[in-house]
Amino acid sequence: MQIIKYPERSTWASILARPVIDNSRLFATVQQVLDDVKANGDSAVRKYTEMFDKVSVDTIEVTKKEINDAEQVIPVLLKQAIEMARRNIWKFHVEQQHEYEEIQTSPGVYCWQKAIPIEKVGLYIPGGTAPLFSTVLMLAIPANIAECKEIVLCTPPDKSGNIHPAVLYAAKVAGVHRIFKVGGTQAIAAMAYGTETIPKVYKIFGPGNQYVTAAKQLVSLKDVAIDMPAGPSEVEVLADGTAHPAFVAADMLSQAEHGIDSQSVLITVDEALIEKVQEQIELQLEQLPRKDLAAKSLENSKIILVKTLEEAVEMTNEYAPEHLIISTHYYMGVAENITNAGSVFLGHYTPESAGDYASGTNHTLPTNGYAKAYNGVNLDSFIRKVTFQHITKDGLSNLSNAIILMAENEQLQAHSNAVKIRLDEDDEADSEDNSRY
Repeated sequence: MQIIKYPERSTWASILARPVIDNSRLFATVQQVLDDVKANGDSAVRKYTEMFDKVSVDTIEVTKKEINDAEQVIPVLLKQAIEMARRNIWKFHVEQQHEYEEIQTSPGVYCWQKAIPIEKVGLYIPGGTAPLFSTVLMLAIPANIAECKEIVLCTPPDKSGNIHPAVLYAAKVAGVHRIFKVGGTQAIAAMAYGTETIPKVYKIFGPGNQYVTAAKQLVSLKDVAIDMPAGPSEVEVLADGTAHPAFVAADMLSQAEHGIDSQSVLITVDEALIEKVQEQIELQLEQLPRKDLAAKSLENSKIILVKTLEEAVEMTNEYAPEHLIISTHYYMGVAENITNAGSVFLGHYTPESAGDYASGTNHTLPTNGYAKAYNGVNLDSFIRKVTFQHITKDGLSNLSNAIILMAENEQLQAHSNAVKIRLDEDDEADSEDNSRY
């Protein structure tokens, strides 16, 4: 872990840079898989599942029996934990629904919006090094609230050709309609293009490794929408002298255990905190089952000492972390000045783990600095807002001069004519009066 003290502002960009991955060959490899699945459907999906996941899957779709069997092996306490998380996630996201009122922008001109669910959505759940059943809840629950008509889920099978029972159980309680034993690039391709078994969707959600991320970026160019650009997971802790060293270390390690390309950053104004956090990291790291992976991740991690909280906030907004923990005395005041972050955790007793699982907020968040322009997944991610307008003849007359002048000054005469022809119409031939219904 790198320790940096009082860096000059001119060095911030290089200090805050994420680990760089050379994607030049990666994209070429991914494109070949995408093209193959697009052309050959299920047979290509099976071929790559055997090639990459080392398992042959006869039946791609998970059966109802498999889902019911999975439910039977989930411990009661885990079911209760999943139910608490489901309930809180539902509560938080259902409150994001809005009623859109009709607006009369000028006499006779009525405009309004209508929220319409995306009909078909695809959820990708990584298998990799951990069964991320929490991500199933984070994606499927708002999709259900939005009333998406078709919610499909793809996730890689294990070496026995099965899906982790907790993933299947979470999918059932969250309202997923169909589940498929497909992972990696081939899963993204299948949802983007459709196969004999897996339906084509209109938008793909969910995290994944560099191959999944590249596949999502490529299919989003012209075939399907995606939730957001994504990369390795990351956390920043912004701390002062009131922070608990053990808490800070635990937060940094919780992110480090995600993968070797994850990044944990501590920005602090208290020099004494640095050594205490390092000591705690060493102590806690030894107790982790995934300590080798976490230790590798910490090579990408940094502790940065700055002079003031104002400078810490400026550096944080430049970094734009996926997760930001503000562990300071006046955390609400500090938070008021945060503009770039995926999700913010306030105070000494708000770990990032809470947002990952059960507080109710969504953990599908922008990484790699994209928090400067993107937000995390929310209810709006699963809907489209369609605008409507109705204009009476008098209303059009009121607007006509502005429309005609603007259109003709843009040299778009047909736009102007579309207004003039209506105004020149004989009143007796007018089939619509100025009433709206």
